[in-house]
Amino acid sequence: MPNTTSAKKALRQNITRRARNIKRRKTLRETVKDYKKSPTAEKLSAVYKKLDKAAKVKLIKKNKASRLKSRLSKKLTPAK
Repeated sequence: MPNTTSAKKALRQNITRRARNIKRRKTLRETVKDYKKSPTAEKLSAVYKKLDKAAKVKLIKKNKASRLKSRLSKKLTPAK
C-alpha cells in the first residue's frame, strides 16, 4: 500500500486508467471480430476509426494499427 499522498493519488489514477484501457481494448477487439465475421465497407470504416483512436491514445502502437488496417482491408477486397 502506498504511504505518501502522491503515491495514493498515483494508485487511484492507475486504477482508473487501467479500467479505461481494458474497456477500450475490449471494444476494439469486439469491433475487429465483428468485421472479420462479415466484412463490409461500413464495418471497415468503424474498425479504422477504433484503430486510429487506439493508436492516438497509445493503447496500441502506430505501426500495429497500420498493419492491422492493411490486413483487414485485404479481407474486404480479396486478391485476384
